[in-house]
Amino acid sequence: VIHVYNMAKPYLQEMFSRGAPKRMGLGAKLLGAAVAVGFGIQQSMYTVEGGHRAIIFSRLTGVQKDIYSEGIHFRVPWFQYPIIYEIRARPKLLVSPTGSKDLQMVNIGLRVLFRPEQYELPTIYRRLGLDFDDRVLPSICNEVLKAVVAQFNASQLITQRGKVSHLVRDQLIDRAKDFHIVLDDVSLTELSFGREYTAAVESKQVAQQEAQRAQFIVEKAKQEKQEKIVRAEGEAEAAKMLGRAIRENPGYLKLRKIRAAQSIAHTISQSQNRVYLNAESLMLNLSDQELTSEMLLKSSKK
Repeated sequence: VIHVYNMAKPYLQEMFSRGAPKRMGLGAKLLGAAVAVGFGIQQSMYTVEGGHRAIIFSRLTGVQKDIYSEGIHFRVPWFQYPIIYEIRARPKLLVSPTGSKDLQMVNIGLRVLFRPEQYELPTIYRRLGLDFDDRVLPSICNEVLKAVVAQFNASQLITQRGKVSHLVRDQLIDRAKDFHIVLDDVSLTELSFGREYTAAVESKQVAQQEAQRAQFIVEKAKQEKQEKIVRAEGEAEAAKMLGRAIRENPGYLKLRKIRAAQSIAHTISQSQNRVYLNAESLMLNLSDQELTSEMLLKSSKK
């Protein structure tokens, strides 16, 4: 019907402007009536898509209180027209530069999921209009962020980020309720500082690493000193024990000589060269009378 009306509209307008002929046929009258009825029905219907709600503005009474859900609805053409709101949660990202408690500049990125309260849509339209999010969210987000960040130092913003996020979320939800806006989620997406503070933090980290390195070197030197002391004490004790063993048992020195001779003989035997040495060079003169008599003499003196 609407298609037929659009095709016949120019001819009907021309015909009605000149006045209908006296002998107009019954078919033409019915066609005109059908087109008018179809146009009226088309103008009196509107559709609300999924995830949306509609309110009606009347030229006689203003914004009505009724809220219409998804589907097809009727209105009075020209006197009424629908105003449609999306009630699904939508994201909005805001970045706010603010100052911390120790007067450091901080850039904070905030992401919120918002939607209007569907039962307060007439009030929202009267007070804020369709672009309620652009009118409200930037101002209240900046206000809450500045109020919360001013309670913490720059270092606390990093170490206590969860607490900061929780405070921002609670205060922002309370502020949004005053404008009939529901915040399903509030999260901090970015936390950055100025160049001066970043450079100071890096310098502090380097200084701490250098201090730890110096402390490690001092501890290492102490350990090495203690190791040398223990080693020297061990060597001194070993020398005392060796001297005591030689004095008390002259055969101990001969036993050490035999072991040294075995070590020398083993080393020479592994060589591919032929070596000719006398018994004294190989310390194999174990039957040396001078050595034996000297040991006997020391034993008799004891």
